[in-house]
Amino acid sequence: MPPEIGSEFHWDPAVLLDPEQGGLPRWLPARRELFATGSGALSSLLSALAPTGRLHVPSYFCMGVAEFLARQLPVVFYRHLPEEGPRWETLRAADGDVVLAQNLFGREEGTAWHNWTRAHPRVTVIEDHSHDPFSDWARTSTAAYAIASLRKTLPLPDGGLLWSPSGHGLPRPFGTGPQRAAGLKLAAMLLKAAWQDGRPIPKDRFRALQQQGEQQILGSAAEASAVTAALLPLLDVEGIRSSSSRNAQEVATALGDRVLGAGGFRVQLVLASESERDRILAYLAKIGIFAPVHWRQDRDGFWSGDEEAAALAGRMLTLPVDHRCGPADLQRIVESIEGFARMDLSGAI
Repeated sequence: MPPEIGSEFHWDPAVLLDPEQGGLPRWLPARRELFATGSGALSSLLSALAPTGRLHVPSYFCMGVAEFLARQLPVVFYRHLPEEGPRWETLRAADGDVVLAQNLFGREEGTAWHNWTRAHPRVTVIEDHSHDPFSDWARTSTAAYAIASLRKTLPLPDGGLLWSPSGHGLPRPFGTGPQRAAGLKLAAMLLKAAWQDGRPIPKDRFRALQQQGEQQILGSAAEASAVTAALLPLLDVEGIRSSSSRNAQEVATALGDRVLGAGGFRVQLVLASESERDRILAYLAKIGIFAPVHWRQDRDGFWSGDEEAAALAGRMLTLPVDHRCGPADLQRIVESIEGFARMDLSGAI
C-alpha cells in the first residue's frame, strides 16, 4: 500500500530552522503564554475574566470544546457557517458577555470583527486562530485576547497559544501534569517516523500511544511540554504554511465545485448527504488517506441548535493536504476522489 496521507503528525526534523539564521520568528507574539491545549488556555482566560454574562460561540464549531466551556458559564450560539461569515443579527451579546470569534478554516479576515468589537466596547471578544495561527488577521489583530490550538496544524505533541494583541495581562498555565501525555504523543510521533521509514514498528503501537496521550491531555490548562516550548520558536512556520496553502489551492482547482473552499491548511469537500460523506471517509481510509471531519453535531446530545450548521457538518470532510504532501500525494488524493465518484455512481460501493 502507498504511504499514508494525513492522520497524526510524525516527527520530522526537516521542519526546523537554523536559529542563527532565522532569529526570533516574526509570527510568534512577544507577550504570550503557552498552555498544553487551546481549550485549556481558553478555560483559564475565562476563569481570570470571570464574566457576568454568557459565552457566545459559533454554531459551526467543535461541540466538544463548547460543551467543555459550558461547565464554566452559559453557552449560546450565533450562526457562523463556512464561507459565509457571522450572521450579526444572531449575535445578541449584552454588556458583560464574552464572544468567541473564529477564523474558520483560516480563510477569513478580521475587519468585520474589528468593527463589531469597536461598536460593543463592553463585550469581550476572544479570537480563535486555531485553523491558521499565522494568518494576516492573527498577526495584525488588535483584539483583547487571541488563542490558537497548535497541535492540529503543527508537528508538535501539544500546545495552546494565548496572547493579547492589545496588551492585556494573561493568566499563566497551572501545573505540569500533562507532561506524561505529551511524552506519549511524542513517542507516537517518533515511532510513526520510524514506521514510515520502513522500520518494523507495529502501527497499532504508535496509534495506541497517540490515543492515550490525546485522551490524557484534553482540556489541560497546564503548561505546554518542554518539547513544544523548545521546538515552537524553531519551526519553519512560513515554509509549513506556504506549502500547505499551495497544496490546498492545487487540490481545490483540480476538484472544482466539489470543494467548499481552500486556504490556510486544508480543503473542505462537500458531499450530497451524510451517508455519502461517510462512505467516502471509509473508502479513503481503506486506501490510506485519513480525512478528518470538522465537526460532527449530535442532535440528541450537546449541539448548536442550528440545523443548517449541523446539516452542513454532516456533509463535509476535510482533505489532508498539509505540508507533508508532495505532488504524488496530491495527485493520489484527487484521483481517489474522482474514482470514488465514479464507483459510487455505478453502485460499486
